Amino acid sequence: MRSSLAPAATSLQEQIETLRQAGARLEGQRADELARIDPHFQASARNLLHYLGVRQHDIRHLQRELAHLGLSSFGILESHVMASLNAVTHRLEDMAGKHESMPLPEPVDLKNGLRLLQEHTRSLLGDAQGDREVRLMVTLPSEAATDLNLIPSLIEAGMEVARINCAHDDISTWRNMTAQVRSAALALSRPCRVQADLAGPKSRTGTIRAQGKLLKIRPKRDFRGRVVQAARLWITRESQPSTPPSADIAHLFLRPQQAEGQWGKLDPDTQFELTDARAHRCKGWLLEQSPAGLLIGFAHTAYIEDGTPLHATDPHILRGLLIGAPLIPEEIRLQIGDVLILSRMNIPGSAARILDGQIEPARLHCTLEAAFRDAQPDQSVWLDDGRIGGLIAANDGDRITVTITHADPAGSRLKEEKGINFPDTDFHTPALTDKDIADLNALAHEVDIIALSFLRNPEDVALLQDHLARLDACQTGIVLKIENRQAFKHLPRILLTGMRSPRLGVMIARGDLAVELGFERLSEVQEEILWLCEAAHIPVIWATQILENMAKNGSPSRAEVTDAAMSIRAECVMLNKGPHIIETLRFLDAVLGRMEGHYSKRMAMRRKLTIADLN
Repeated sequence: MRSSLAPAATSLQEQIETLRQAGARLEGQRADELARIDPHFQASARNLLHYLGVRQHDIRHLQRELAHLGLSSFGILESHVMASLNAVTHRLEDMAGKHESMPLPEPVDLKNGLRLLQEHTRSLLGDAQGDREVRLMVTLPSEAATDLNLIPSLIEAGMEVARINCAHDDISTWRNMTAQVRSAALALSRPCRVQADLAGPKSRTGTIRAQGKLLKIRPKRDFRGRVVQAARLWITRESQPSTPPSADIAHLFLRPQQAEGQWGKLDPDTQFELTDARAHRCKGWLLEQSPAGLLIGFAHTAYIEDGTPLHATDPHILRGLLIGAPLIPEEIRLQIGDVLILSRMNIPGSAARILDGQIEPARLHCTLEAAFRDAQPDQSVWLDDGRIGGLIAANDGDRITVTITHADPAGSRLKEEKGINFPDTDFHTPALTDKDIADLNALAHEVDIIALSFLRNPEDVALLQDHLARLDACQTGIVLKIENRQAFKHLPRILLTGMRSPRLGVMIARGDLAVELGFERLSEVQEEILWLCEAAHIPVIWATQILENMAKNGSPSRAEVTDAAMSIRAECVMLNKGPHIIETLRFLDAVLGRMEGHYSKRMAMRRKLTIADLN
């Protein structure tokens, strides 16, 4: 039996020897980099280099041949590369009747590879609750700083990492959030770490010129069109504002035109009148009155402009001007073939218009200064999470002219504060902005983890490490957010640089990655990131739109449940804020608990990996 398998075994052994030497050679070439790796990641960095050496080859044919012989086909090679190669080499030599060759040094074996990943995960993200290995991270909303019940409820529901988004709120709010997490975790005797995501050089659309100020209120109706709940408007004095009785009630101020002393003395049957923006006469009635304000009901929809007069049926009782209606920006709707001007000047944008017989294109401010230096003609631009796309026609340093090539057939509306991606552009700007450095100075010793946003190369990681060293905060954990084409391209070198720190993780920011690399590549890309991080024993955070529909609306879609189940591949899953976040957190906890036993049941084929090249 052995003699019949000898030729095939010898051929396969030679192919595997090529892989072993490729891994060992890459380790030798990167000796200087290995010398700078933190002791906690020394073995992991060597294993990563061995993995990259293997993945510079297409070994699919080898895998199939090994499987035919009943040997390991390297389906779970990542965490212990050289140990796997040595073990299969030994078995093939035995089949071929050869003397056993000297195995190459193994930084980790199967057991230790899993142990290192678990240790690094625990060091960065803390202990998991119960028997579940995957940690749960939740983005805290602004109200978490003042709502004394929200954070304890999140921790009880399973949150192990609280995420603060430094693109919103301020240092005082973040400190209040952190204090609440520390207090709740202590009171509940449950671990919960705090991660602060630096805002980074995010590219967004600026403000849009306002058409006016207007508030729309409308009643709720049943399927027959009958009013089941009046349109409700909470009115308070301009000088004494107060919050409405419920968050779903509209709110305006009344600038009185009668004595203030008459406020609050209205008859329960008092009725009101106003003329809305459509010149419709709208009648309302008193629903509730208190020293804080008046709640008025309307049976019909009303469009209330800022400065609209309101008066009681008897104007001597109450009359005034309604103010405080929200700004309504112009509608910028783009169709294929339209032109959009992205402006460096921070002035309100405007829709396309005809001026002196010529069409003046729509224009918007772009917040990313580097775009006006680095973006080139014929490079692509995507807006609003990929809903609108175009090609750069020109860039004069102050204006980027974009020709729209992708939009809804009926036109796509572009709003304020929407993301702008330049996937083809090589930016030469650091990931740390002046704001980020100021935030880092304030938070480095108060949070457990700092997440670096919009990094593009290893130098961005080294810059963050330098600032943490300056602040004597080298033990603070680092999470590297992979969210653009350049970061994915340079991922191996980014990981090696990151492993100079003792606590390290990677976040797969799937939203921006999908736009930057194309939605059709997203599944492939997230797999490749998972593979490389497993080889480096670096914990991965699976992020963006996990059970988003459930968090916002209370029930998940079937696709969301499947996606959530697949997140078992990562070491941590991130949920975004939403009104139903507590139920969503409990639901995800249950899904992951059911999937735990299936986590190791996977096998992947090994074609050449495009990002395995370290050059």
